[in-house]
Amino acid sequence: MSQISQLQSMDVATRRKEARTVIASSYLGSTIEYYDFLLYATAAAVVFPKVFFSGMDDWVGVVAAYGTFAAGYVARPLGGVIFGHFGDKLGRKGMLIVSMLVMGLASALIGLVPGASVAGPWGAVMLVVLRVFQGIAVGGEWGGAALMALEHSESGKRGFAASFVNAGAPSGAVLGTLIMGAFSALPNSQFLAWGWRVPFLLSFVLLAVGMFVRLKVSESPIFKAAIEQERMARNADNRAAAKPVIPLLQVLRRPKTLIFTMLAGAAGFALQVVLATFAVTFAVSKGADRQGVLYAFAAASFISIAFVVLGGRLSDKLGRRPVMIGGLVLFIAYLIPMFQLLSSNNILLVFVAFTVGLMIHSTLFGPLAAFVSEQFGTTSRYTGASLGYQLATLLGAGFTPGIVAQIFKDSGQNTGSVVFYLATMSVVSIIFILLTREPKNNDLQTVRP
Repeated sequence: MSQISQLQSMDVATRRKEARTVIASSYLGSTIEYYDFLLYATAAAVVFPKVFFSGMDDWVGVVAAYGTFAAGYVARPLGGVIFGHFGDKLGRKGMLIVSMLVMGLASALIGLVPGASVAGPWGAVMLVVLRVFQGIAVGGEWGGAALMALEHSESGKRGFAASFVNAGAPSGAVLGTLIMGAFSALPNSQFLAWGWRVPFLLSFVLLAVGMFVRLKVSESPIFKAAIEQERMARNADNRAAAKPVIPLLQVLRRPKTLIFTMLAGAAGFALQVVLATFAVTFAVSKGADRQGVLYAFAAASFISIAFVVLGGRLSDKLGRRPVMIGGLVLFIAYLIPMFQLLSSNNILLVFVAFTVGLMIHSTLFGPLAAFVSEQFGTTSRYTGASLGYQLATLLGAGFTPGIVAQIFKDSGQNTGSVVFYLATMSVVSIIFILLTREPKNNDLQTVRP
C-alpha cells in the first residue's frame, strides 16, 4: 500500500493520537531551542555590555552587545537553507535532531567564553561565532518543528497545531528569564563573574532531554507520501528522473511568495524582540530593579503562552490574515502607553506593560507558523517556510534592538522616535499580509512547487 493510501486509511483516533504526540514533541523541542536562543537576548540586555564591552558609555555598550545578538539572526536564513534542503530531501525528523545538537552545544559553550578582562576583544569574537552557530541551528529547528506539527494535523486544525511551535518561544523565554533572574539575585560582582554563565551551561541538561524526546517521534506522513509520489512520477519519466530537484530553486522560482511572506512577518519579530531586549534595558534604566523586571517579563511571557495557542485557534476559524492584522493594529495603538508603563519605576506597572504587550503580540504570533508554512508545496516546504520565516526574523528582529537603542540614544532618550519606527514597521507588515493570499484552506497533500 502506498504512503498516500496509508495516510488516508489510518483511523481517526490513531491519527489524532500521533498528532498529539508530535505536537507535544515540537512544543518541547521548540521550548528548549528558544530557551537557548532567547537566553542570549536576556544576557545581551543585562550582562554582556558589562562583561564583554566594559569601559564604554552605557548605551554604547548596549548597542555593541545587541550587535552580537544580531549575528544569530543573520545566520538564521543560512540555517533555513541548509536544514531546509536536507529536510525536503531526507526528511524532517533527522534535521530536527541535528539542529538541536548544534544549538545545545553552542549555547553551553557560550557559558565558557572568557570576558574582556581575560581575553580582551577575542571574548566578543568567540561570542559572535557561537551566536552564529545558534542562529544556524534555530534557523533549521523552526521549519522542521512547524512542519511536523502541521503535516500530522487534520485540515481545519493546522493553525492550532502549528501555534504550539511558536508557543515554544515564550515558554523558552520564561524558562531562561526565570533561571537568569534567579542568578541575578547574587551580588553584582559574582553575577557578572560567573552567575550569568550557569543558565547557559544548563543547556547540556536540556539537550539530553530534548534528544530523548525527538528520537521517539515519527516522520511526517505527508512528506513520505510526497516523496513516494515524486519517485513514482520519475520512474514513469526517465527525463525527469535525470534532473535532480533542488528545493531552494523551487522556492526561488516564485520569489514573490518568499518576499511577501518575509515582509508580512517582519513586524511581529520586531515587536517580540523589543519586548525581550530594549524594553528590559529601558525599564531598568528608569530605576526599576533588574531582578524584578526579569521576573515581570517571565511572568508576562508565561501568560502569553495561552494567547499564542488561542491566536492559532482563532486563525483556524477566522483566517490567518484577519487575526494577524488585528494584532498589529492593536499593538500600534498600545506602543505609547507601553513605554509610559515601562518608565514608571513600578514593578507592578512594568509587569502590566509586558503582559498586555505580549498578549497582543501573541494574537499575531500564534497564526504565523501556519501562515508561512502553508504558502509552499510539500517537496520545498521545509526550505520555503524556513527561509521565509528566518528572513522575516532577520529583517524584523536581527537589527531592531541595535537600531532602536541607537535611535533612542540619538534622540536624547526620547521614546517617541522608537514608537514611530515600530509603528512604521507594523504598517509595512499589514500591507504585505493584505497582499498575501489566505492559506487556511490550502491542500497540504498537493505536491506543488
